[in-house]
Amino acid sequence: MILAIHIGNSNLTVGGVEAGALCFVGRLTTEPRTEDEFAAALQGLLQLYGVEQKPAGAIIASVVPPLTQLVCAAAARLTGRRPLVVGPGVKTGLNIAIENPNQLGSDLVVAAAAAAARYPLPLVVVALGTATTFSVVDAHRSFRGGIIAPGVRVGHDALIERASMLTPAELTAPKAVIGANTADSLRSGCVLGAAAMIDGLLLRIEDELGESVTAVATGSLAGLVTPHCRHAITADEHLALKGLALLYDKNTRK
Repeated sequence: MILAIHIGNSNLTVGGVEAGALCFVGRLTTEPRTEDEFAAALQGLLQLYGVEQKPAGAIIASVVPPLTQLVCAAAARLTGRRPLVVGPGVKTGLNIAIENPNQLGSDLVVAAAAAAARYPLPLVVVALGTATTFSVVDAHRSFRGGIIAPGVRVGHDALIERASMLTPAELTAPKAVIGANTADSLRSGCVLGAAAMIDGLLLRIEDELGESVTAVATGSLAGLVTPHCRHAITADEHLALKGLALLYDKNTRK
């Protein structure tokens, strides 16, 4: 078994991978900790999910640079080997065809690599988390670029903070597009508004590429938003962890 670790802005997600399959998925809150605390938290997840054997290695994708080395050191203590960290020089199976490949988030790379290995090209990965991102891979396996928009929850929270007469609403889909009260109006704008944005941007991407795309959704809010999209979108919740497992195999296979 290896550990696939995704350090996101909100959650640190850990997957146990054996023979290419996810054995467990656990989450920690992304927050500053010491190396000892990270090691204890990772060990606690292994115990929680009944993992008795020592992991053979680890791979990490991070969008929180201050935590990367701490988590790397903690994982090394558990596995006895320095983890593979996704970044320049790591084989992905994709041609990164953007202006500055060093600016590309490793979470986008691993999700795109996993999607390209599983779904018809060209494709778009829509990740709904702290941000809503679109990653475009063309028919020749080139990562062409993407789109970054505020996440659904971030947009909701920012609006509540700035509009004094609004109060927080539970992020669920409203019964109708036209809200009959303030809470439903807010839900409609946040949830259905995000779905409409996804549909609209997918159309514009297809216009720019000149062909239809496969749409794959991942991230913590994908299940909330994508059922209300008019495009056919495949939900793949653990796409980033699957991509990490794929890259680990690609870069360590002898």
